[in-house]
Amino acid sequence: MAHSEVAPLIVLVAGETSGDNLGAQLITALRQRIPQARFAGIAGPRMAAAGCEPWERAESLSVMGLFEIIPHLPRLLRIRRNLIERVLAERPAVYVGVDAKEFNLRIAPRFKEAGIPTVQYVSPQVWAWRQGRVNTIGRAVDLILCLLPFEKPFYDAHSVHAEFVGHPLADQVPMQMNAADARAQLGVPADGQYVAVLPGSRHGEVSRLSPDFAATMGWLLKERPQLRFLAALASDSTRKIFEAALDRVAAEQPALRERVTLVNGLAQAVMAASDTVLLASGTATLEATLVKRPMVVAYRLGWLTSFLLKHLKLFKAPFFAQPNLLAGRQLVPEYFNAEVRAEVLGPAVLRQLERADRDQLVQTFASIHETLRRDASARAADAIVDLLVKRRLSSIAP
Repeated sequence: MAHSEVAPLIVLVAGETSGDNLGAQLITALRQRIPQARFAGIAGPRMAAAGCEPWERAESLSVMGLFEIIPHLPRLLRIRRNLIERVLAERPAVYVGVDAKEFNLRIAPRFKEAGIPTVQYVSPQVWAWRQGRVNTIGRAVDLILCLLPFEKPFYDAHSVHAEFVGHPLADQVPMQMNAADARAQLGVPADGQYVAVLPGSRHGEVSRLSPDFAATMGWLLKERPQLRFLAALASDSTRKIFEAALDRVAAEQPALRERVTLVNGLAQAVMAASDTVLLASGTATLEATLVKRPMVVAYRLGWLTSFLLKHLKLFKAPFFAQPNLLAGRQLVPEYFNAEVRAEVLGPAVLRQLERADRDQLVQTFASIHETLRRDASARAADAIVDLLVKRRLSSIAP
């Protein structure tokens, strides 16, 4: 069934909680511009609440890792096959991949070839990993919506149509967050120094980082017995992994457990309540930048992935922590694999607590915040509508 002039169908495909949030905000913005539009696709609960008909649930695509994906392949291939058939049959006004880059960029060429406009919202980190993919991406989609400012020039240099729309997180996080308010929200003592600890959201990274993060907390407590810790855990299952690592350190340092408050979720409040942050590399480093706290960033990969990265030289970016990438220089320390251990991380956290240039760092973070704060969902919706208008005009041109 071809889409009608009255009620154009917009298909969106998201694969994780972050994509579901982005998709829901985008639907709201698109509905303001195309009130009669219908929305459908692979959607999480927030997209569904925003009016997207869920053909499949977004969680069904949330599988990470090269080897972890193997048991799920039959199901993922079935979802992919059904989606392709349905999109080609329904012929929506536009297909929007919301993050879920590995899944979306593999099937987008089928839709583009069929004459369906295709958009990828959130660029792969093609500027950092396997840069040769940029031409493949350009052939796969008509438009890439970039969250980070340095991504558009990279695509421009390769003649790929991209727009920088800003980062929705920068729209949501206030320009200033008060530590006292955050401590009151979390119900912890108002005085004293706090270190926030965020070991990640995925099981693999939490398992790899928790032992060293817990050991670092023990190291810090020996140096600064009055320190308090706030650990933000993404789920009950990751909390169990982290608690087990904490218990092993506390077996020799019983005082540690008394100084740690474990919090489910509320990562932003945990960061805001703290004086500095120890965290896993990823979106959380951007969040810490927007909350404007000094941080120490750690990244630990599985041995096989590390071996391949090192020997095949697949990683091209000078940094992996978001604030350093956005500033184009090292604002905060970042540590990788063998460097991720208590005797390295502990002193680094103390240096961040005692930074003489803290005010200057906060100003730099504020500048980054302003650069990213562009009403991203509205800009993304405008870019999609602009693509559709140009496509329509070209189809009726003599």
